[in-house]
Amino acid sequence: MHRRHLIKGFVAQGACLICAAAARADGTHWGYTGQVGPEHWADLDRKNFVCSAGTQQSPVDITDAVKADMPPIAVDWHKGRRKMVNNGHTIQINMPEGSTLTRGDRTFELIQFHFHAPSEHRIAGKSFPMEVHFVHKDTKSDSFGVLGVFLIPGATNASFESLAAVFPAWPGASMAADIDPSGLLPASLSYWTYEGSLTTPPCTENVEWMLAKEPVEVDAADIARFTSLYPQNARPIRSPNRRFILDFN
Repeated sequence: MHRRHLIKGFVAQGACLICAAAARADGTHWGYTGQVGPEHWADLDRKNFVCSAGTQQSPVDITDAVKADMPPIAVDWHKGRRKMVNNGHTIQINMPEGSTLTRGDRTFELIQFHFHAPSEHRIAGKSFPMEVHFVHKDTKSDSFGVLGVFLIPGATNASFESLAAVFPAWPGASMAADIDPSGLLPASLSYWTYEGSLTTPPCTENVEWMLAKEPVEVDAADIARFTSLYPQNARPIRSPNRRFILDFN
């Protein structure tokens, strides 16, 4: 119990800034391999304490999901000219105010979205070539809602193609681009959900994960454009620790 309170204390510090700061290249250097890799994140900075001590860490392998009566996901994301950044860990697109995701009586505002290769989550042990995370902030609390969508090779996706064509090549580089985030959504928003964490330092545990069941096809050449920059930026699977994974059809 004492450890649980201690963890919550670390989580509470600076919670409002976590979403914006989690994937940036500033602060303590961390990465995905060697002495700065995921198994060492907690050793790099005391603010990353939860990365090793937390009990609701992400990503997880989606298995034994429980069928549940849950509200559907509805998105109202706006397209337009947005800032795309190579932050040293991924390609991230920062969103202005106004794009939202609703689920039941909760409303989340889209702050940014970014990419991982290979996918961070798995489905019954299966990994996917890429995963996009749409990171939202709850409008009434300090918690977050992240919608994850798997990307697989197939037909050209116009939204991803337009991004891949102008990915900033160097850490710290950025550019403005015309972006339609809704173009990266599958036709169906059936999903799995569970309580988890950010998958990058400081690994904060106040995240409601929603994972779309249906993957989105993108051109294999566009996947290759991302992996030429970031061939491996996925945190390894974490223990579910008896958490329930709920299944909405």
